[in-house]
Amino acid sequence: MSERILVIDDDPDVLDFVKRSLEAEGFEARAAGDGAAGLAAAVAAPPDLVLLDLSLPDLDGYAVLRALQAGAATAHVPVVLLTVANTVEDLVRGLDAGADDYVTKPFAIEELIARVGSVLRRSKSLRELSPLTGLPGNFRIAEVLQTRVASGQPLAVVHADLDNFKAFNDHYGFMRGDNVIKFTANTLVEAAVQIGDPTAFVGHVGGDDFIMAMEPGVAERFCKEVIQRFDDGILDFYDPHDALRGTVEVIDRRGERHAFPIVSISLGVATNLRRSFASEWEASAVASEMKEHAKSEAGSSYRVDRRAG
Repeated sequence: MSERILVIDDDPDVLDFVKRSLEAEGFEARAAGDGAAGLAAAVAAPPDLVLLDLSLPDLDGYAVLRALQAGAATAHVPVVLLTVANTVEDLVRGLDAGADDYVTKPFAIEELIARVGSVLRRSKSLRELSPLTGLPGNFRIAEVLQTRVASGQPLAVVHADLDNFKAFNDHYGFMRGDNVIKFTANTLVEAAVQIGDPTAFVGHVGGDDFIMAMEPGVAERFCKEVIQRFDDGILDFYDPHDALRGTVEVIDRRGERHAFPIVSISLGVATNLRRSFASEWEASAVASEMKEHAKSEAGSSYRVDRRAG
């Protein structure tokens, strides 16, 4: 599917030239001759990128930029400014208002196309990151697993999630819960670095679920490193009296109190050393199955699938 570009410019010649040039490069381009029309077009069908002229007849270009940034349908859309501004102050003002890049008129169409492509690649990369942890999200995880499974090279897939995390969230609130998720992400990344596997990959599925890929020979060492680092740091997120008691109390909907242990981490490992995986989904499913076995044990633990396929 072609990426969609909305061009907002009051110069008909520039508008037509840029639109035709974008279409020649394989983009789907739409044009608007003033700010109001551009905003309406962006809201009606949010594009993948907006090229915005700052010198518009009806609305100040900065006002259009602010409206795009504030709109629920357009806040995520990157904006490249088309501007005759040649002072540092004007350019900084546009970037501070939320623009992702700019091209100064008159411009070479090759430069404009290159900047559009660069911003789109950067935007795509950012959309695929978890906003909480900064780790690659589901799209990138699926891509990595698919590539590595298809290669047939030795592979270990590790699925990790937290035990008793919901109780922690209910007791302390989601903001402290988010800090535990970020701590977990850092722990996984640090452990991946520690094992010395340059191919190690750490992704954040969402919530308290994470997926890793690495060489099978270092997978168990990775799990042990994660557990040690996690257990050494998790108590820092508890109030002292809860940490000393080793539990938190949560009241259920019927008003009954329940004590939950300290949050721990469970990891499941699937490898293709004794079996082959038909797809990335199968590899992930086996790792998830092993993770569920690990969760049946008290405290932080891991399980490795050693079955022959």
